[in-house]
Amino acid sequence: MEGPLLLLLISGVSEVFSGYSLRYYYTGISSPGHGLPEFYADAYLNEFMILKYNNRTGNEVPIPEWIKKEDGGYWDRDRKISKDTEAAFKHHLRSVMKRLNQTRGLHYLQHIYGCELRDDGSTRGYSEYAYDGKDFMELDLKKAVYVPVVLAAQLSAQNYNSPEVRAGERNKDYLEKECIKWLRIHAQFGREEMEKTVAPQVTILKQESDKKTWLHCFVYGFYPRDIDVTWKRHGIEVPLEEAKQVLPNSDGTYQIRVTVEVAAEDREGYSCHMDHPSLDQTLTVKWEVKSGSSFWVLVVSITLALITITGLGIVIQMKCSASEKDPQTNLTPGGKTLLKLNVYQQNLSTYKYAYTLHKGTRSQDFLILMLQC
Repeated sequence: MEGPLLLLLISGVSEVFSGYSLRYYYTGISSPGHGLPEFYADAYLNEFMILKYNNRTGNEVPIPEWIKKEDGGYWDRDRKISKDTEAAFKHHLRSVMKRLNQTRGLHYLQHIYGCELRDDGSTRGYSEYAYDGKDFMELDLKKAVYVPVVLAAQLSAQNYNSPEVRAGERNKDYLEKECIKWLRIHAQFGREEMEKTVAPQVTILKQESDKKTWLHCFVYGFYPRDIDVTWKRHGIEVPLEEAKQVLPNSDGTYQIRVTVEVAAEDREGYSCHMDHPSLDQTLTVKWEVKSGSSFWVLVVSITLALITITGLGIVIQMKCSASEKDPQTNLTPGGKTLLKLNVYQQNLSTYKYAYTLHKGTRSQDFLILMLQC
């Protein structure tokens, strides 16, 4: 039975919490021999992880302190859902593998579902599945049925839509009612925490070869995620060596590295510039030619950061051949960017730490597990 606090919240929340989202990520893995749990379940309120579960620990732990103040049986309900989903995921994954005649190897099934409160006051729900990093099937909310994205998902969709299961109808009802209700409650308790700002810290690092020099502006420890980092020389913006990519830290803050190539004869006048909600004005850090830190400091920093990442990614350690093909891959079937893989290699060893982020067809972030060996 829902407690008095929950009833008070439901009746008293008249404020509109726009721009909030509640998301759940489930991942089932076929081969525990790689040292990974067979099932993960994570939940996020906006960028904050609020629940974490895997079949090894067996317990969901509310991450932020403020979320422990909530009442109303939410944790009991979610704990039961995660345990029930674990068994269903294992069965579903084995069924898909059998259907595709994949009796061995590492395979993984993922489900992302959740709801959003948009700035215009409207709501949105979604439920999508991926198999081995590719879109598998999705919920059509208007028709309340699951639609296969690939041929291999047809039987799965039929089972989900069967009169005995009616998963589409049940999940549509949950996404449009229960999910929104809990999103509003979470938003009320966590609003102060989520609206805080944490200023970035900055380190400029230098990497040199026989003929080239690169400057890395490593910005870390900032919140919220949105940030603009640029390199300038004598006040004029210079092109970057790589696309900007913000990565999460385990403490809820973020980091980004921005790199520029510096000509040997033109090393003066470079500065890194940051604009962030925590700053009253643009933060500028000048590079002093003789004081740049070594690149290996950057390698260690990024490696440690990747090891501590939880939530928007999974860190994997795999022993691979040093003669492999380039692991940075973009898959774009049908013109849609489905997978972007970033691999950081530690000190030229044969161990790779892979952090992957899958972009769904509707810009929903899928967490993917990808081994490149």
